[in-house]
Amino acid sequence: MDRILIVDDDVELCELVREYLAGEGFQLEAVHSGDAGLKRALEGEYSLVILDIMLPGKNGLDVLRDLRQRGSRVPVLILTARGEDVDRIVGLEIGADDYLPKPFNPRELLARMRAILRRYQASAVPAPGPVEVGDLGLDAGAHTVWRGGQEVELTSVEFSLLEALLRSAGHVVTREQLVNDVLGRKFMPYDRSVDMHISKLRKKLGDLPDGGERIKSIRGVGYLYVRPETAGR
Repeated sequence: MDRILIVDDDVELCELVREYLAGEGFQLEAVHSGDAGLKRALEGEYSLVILDIMLPGKNGLDVLRDLRQRGSRVPVLILTARGEDVDRIVGLEIGADDYLPKPFNPRELLARMRAILRRYQASAVPAPGPVEVGDLGLDAGAHTVWRGGQEVELTSVEFSLLEALLRSAGHVVTREQLVNDVLGRKFMPYDRSVDMHISKLRKKLGDLPDGGERIKSIRGVGYLYVRPETAGR
């Protein structure tokens, strides 16, 4: 049974989520402050942490930042106030695996959780061989990325997105494919989470050695990782 930690100061919400997830085979534990959440997340063996941004004491973004700085790779789903794009973007930048705006439908929460867990479980199966495109390489087995011989640190979602793009380098990967295959959920026209992850990925990877874009946006379709031999075309 997967153990889930929820960090949220809304006690009634935590209890409702606990009852719902129990019926789906999950064991949920709840704490109601940022400091308690950080302590429990570091000490416990959890399959996933559900983390609210607005918390008494240490806020959710600080909790997430501390978790990642201390080397924790536990998957984290952040809960944000509807319309708070800055919180979502910052959360994804510092290592959240996905976000869900409040108020939310419990079925949507469950779908997001299962997608994250599937992605992490998939990393435990034998991985395909390394792939190199120009100065960039990716080894799925070792979960490492290097550019010009220097390792680049990526979040799990960024890594999965880059792998999908590299293995199709020179060809367009649709936004729908990325949402379905990487985020593990149904594509919705106004879901911009993939775009946020791609934006952060671009910043971490930088441009090609000749100054060109590595990842091109194909308007209305998706993204393309540029092969060096086609960069100038």
